[in-house]
Amino acid sequence: MRAPGPVACGPTPAARFRFTGMDRALTTQRLFAVPRALIGMIHVGALPGTPAARKSLDEIIATAVAEARMYRDHGYNAVMIENMHDRPYVNGDVGAEIVAAMTAVGREVRRDSGLPLGVQVLAGANRQALAVALASGASFIRAEGFVFAHVADEGLIESCAADLLRFRRQIGAEQIAVFADIKKKHSAHAITADVGLADTAHAAEFFLVDGVIVTGTATGRPTDPHEVSAVAAEVGIPVLVGSGVTPENLAAYAAADGIIVGSYIKQDGLWSNPLDPVRLAAMTRAFRALPAPQAV
Repeated sequence: MRAPGPVACGPTPAARFRFTGMDRALTTQRLFAVPRALIGMIHVGALPGTPAARKSLDEIIATAVAEARMYRDHGYNAVMIENMHDRPYVNGDVGAEIVAAMTAVGREVRRDSGLPLGVQVLAGANRQALAVALASGASFIRAEGFVFAHVADEGLIESCAADLLRFRRQIGAEQIAVFADIKKKHSAHAITADVGLADTAHAAEFFLVDGVIVTGTATGRPTDPHEVSAVAAEVGIPVLVGSGVTPENLAAYAAADGIIVGSYIKQDGLWSNPLDPVRLAAMTRAFRALPAPQAV
């Protein structure tokens, strides 16, 4: 039974930790072999059948592999593939061609780079992301709409936790972590305006998510450091920063267990541009200068 209260999002913090049985430091170490992870985004080229598709799958894979090598050579701890060039995004039910293409990309990226791999399939195609992750040897997925609901560019995104974790069990993919966005960027949260960010994180933890991701309002927009610290103080699972990180503001996110970077490290700081080696190196230096994570 859930504890009564004005917002019934789960039990007390101590009970939540016992219920999930998760240790954020051990989870981060298990997935990334480091106490805090720097994760580089690979924005996979427009895939077959999407409006902007121009290149062959072999060309798309070659570009993704080259970017993964650059991340590895600059000391990043993991990479994540995302079909961000597939605009406009399908709400949830992406086609088999996208799943097949992302799997092909993921397998080659994982095989060539040797880095832990994450998968996100836009928009909110979390079952498909899990399937891609299992087939490509990935370690985690990034999920949208894990708890509650919000209105995104693609329309209404509803809670998927119950379905997603049952699907993970059914396909034997329980070794793959699910990291969920809370109060996701590019979205309106008016329908949950009375549920705070920490309460949303509590609900995700209660529903057995493996980690939560805090973002700014849009791609490249800075995440509020105070929100990251507040969420990290309230949950017993890893907390990741999902947007707007630069070498200049990175120190403000020392409470996070993972840093996902994508826009700053591209040429001119634009997500759709190629990687910039100078920016990659600057981010690595700033990340290595962070103090060691503190136990909570």
